[in-house]
Amino acid sequence: MRVPFLFVAGGIALLTGCQTLDSQKTSEGIPATPVAIEKVTIEPVAPVIEETVEITDIWQRIRLDMQMDVPDEKLVRQYRDWYIKHPQHLERVSERATPFMYLIVEEIEKRNLPIELALLPIVESAFDPFAYSHGAASGLWQFTSPMARHFGLQMNWWYDGRRDVPAATTAALDMLEYLHGKTGQNWLYAIAAYNTGEGRVINAAKRNKKKGISTDFFSLNLPRETERYVPQLLALADVIKNADKYGIKLTPITNEPQIEIVDIGSQIDLALAADIANMTTSELHKLNPGYNRWATAPEGPHKLVLPVEKADAFKIALNKTHTNERLNWERYKIKSGDSLGIIAKRYKTTISALKSVNDIKGNTIVAGKFLLIPVSAKNLDEYLLSADQRLNRQQNKARGSSKITYKVKSGDSLWKIAKQHKVKTAQLASWNSMAPKDPLQIGQKLVIWSGTRSTSSQGLSEVMRTVNYKVRNGDSLARIAGKFNVSVNDLVRWNSLEKSKYIQPGQMLKLYVDMTKVRA
Repeated sequence: MRVPFLFVAGGIALLTGCQTLDSQKTSEGIPATPVAIEKVTIEPVAPVIEETVEITDIWQRIRLDMQMDVPDEKLVRQYRDWYIKHPQHLERVSERATPFMYLIVEEIEKRNLPIELALLPIVESAFDPFAYSHGAASGLWQFTSPMARHFGLQMNWWYDGRRDVPAATTAALDMLEYLHGKTGQNWLYAIAAYNTGEGRVINAAKRNKKKGISTDFFSLNLPRETERYVPQLLALADVIKNADKYGIKLTPITNEPQIEIVDIGSQIDLALAADIANMTTSELHKLNPGYNRWATAPEGPHKLVLPVEKADAFKIALNKTHTNERLNWERYKIKSGDSLGIIAKRYKTTISALKSVNDIKGNTIVAGKFLLIPVSAKNLDEYLLSADQRLNRQQNKARGSSKITYKVKSGDSLWKIAKQHKVKTAQLASWNSMAPKDPLQIGQKLVIWSGTRSTSSQGLSEVMRTVNYKVRNGDSLARIAGKFNVSVNDLVRWNSLEKSKYIQPGQMLKLYVDMTKVRA
């Protein structure tokens, strides 16, 4: 851990007296009398003063380690200007990063990687571990499912390793190291490859080399998104490094561990774990966004991320809680016509979990026998950050004048349903927390809004977020709408306003926007 940095102050002052040679010389020029030498006065050497300056803020630690050159390129200037004009974005990002940034910086420094990589989660997800993009990428580091599995992340009904911040950080840095090696130890190539794949970057460089033209990143012909991805990171690095110069306020993050990973050894209800840790369920779930449901995964990982100051007391209390007491159990009598699948669906669990708990080897169950079924300690509505509750909020967020619920039938696709209801596929996917290419399941319920405004997305990210905006002096609906790239009609609808009604300084408005949107 590199916390203290050493600076040397002071200098060496060495003053010597003049020497005077006073002698008589022979005709050959040889001194005939001894040379008189004046005494030489040597002043004492000023001591070297060593001053240890402790780095207490993780952002300062990052600044001191930055080494990447930031070229004077149009796109770099464009993104830098955007960050400078929207200081509230980095202010919010800094708050979100607080629990995890120390862990990320430590891991990067252990591997001797460029510290600028710690800023990639800002570009990818604005440090929102629940972010889900148009390209079916998820989590802080925005892994797609194939890449996540390739780099060792588990994904199932209970758990999504892409949103598990410690696990995904390890996987992301493994991937970046791999890409650095595949792209000839060129970090700009590697970062571009993280966005678009090493094949495209390598082939683009080969084409330029064959034509006899420059192969630096800014000369490559890459997908539009990738051509903007690297400049965005470089611009961000410049803004972070010179935050004071640009008037950017970053919420200080203490340069010490904020979280601890605790091995719990078995499945546990998140509400019970939160009670043991003296936290709310949402507070605990926010640190453990990889868990999709009301409990940790039955087959693991059996780990929880906790605030460092609560970890010791939690471990002591957990050791006093038997594994059978870590979940609530219901004794269910098997009925005729039941199957493990039907029962699992009814109780919102998995077949493998039922088989494991009840020591069932095959798939056969007998009517009249009993099964032990794990059930949540609290009403499922109280697990606000579970996948079901997040989907429910997304589907019920006001998007238009009216909403219908559509039940997926055999042969349906997002494209077909969108065309049928005269909406865009991307809109339909977004309303239902999906990516446009995600598969549908028969019986799945989709929400469709009518009377929506079609918007183009040419920005830094396509992850939508809720923003609470405090009206300032001089603000108008038009000015606020322009600042966040939304329409006045949207502002009016989201906040149940009248167009003619004045807004007042201090009034809070709710907006649904992509805070990283930039017009090219």
